[in-house]
Amino acid sequence: MISRLDHVSIAVSDYEKARHFFQDVLGAVGGAGEEHQELQFFWKVFSLGDLSRIELISPTGPGSFLHKFLDGKEGAVHHITLETPDIKKAMEFLDEQGVPYFGYDEYPGGVWKEVYIHPRDAFGVLVQIAEFRPDDFLGDPVKLPRGRRWQVEKTSQGCSLTLSHPGGGTVKFELEKEEAKQLLAELQEALD
Repeated sequence: MISRLDHVSIAVSDYEKARHFFQDVLGAVGGAGEEHQELQFFWKVFSLGDLSRIELISPTGPGSFLHKFLDGKEGAVHHITLETPDIKKAMEFLDEQGVPYFGYDEYPGGVWKEVYIHPRDAFGVLVQIAEFRPDDFLGDPVKLPRGRRWQVEKTSQGCSLTLSHPGGGTVKFELEKEEAKQLLAELQEALD
């Protein structure tokens, strides 16, 4: 039902201050983001390292649902997002297990489908379960071009092997010359 933890969403009262901290200080790479007019909030995904992601969400108007959540604090973890390959099957499974959920939404074009499990039913954590293509929300510097699944670059010690990860983004391996030769030999043996 669940493929992986995709990201932790952090609600912040001052988006620019939080963006500066995560991007300029900690080195996060910005990805997709947009303002949601109806709910009056802004969201943006950031990648940290190979496979870690956070999302910053911030109120943009007086009617935002985030004002009550942020009352008296600068920021806090708002929810965690779990990826599923099939939201309908995930909902059926939750029904079978007697786990209540709410807020089914499907964005135009089916790029994002979601449901939520209330914190009272998930040990104090708001859980978002979503079906989506992770790379659609990541910045170009942290993913390979569409259609590429690997990239090899020569280094002074051997080479680096960057692989496209099914959960979006990439994972990079630094290989010394002898390790690269062994990998090449094992790949050749597997093809024979």
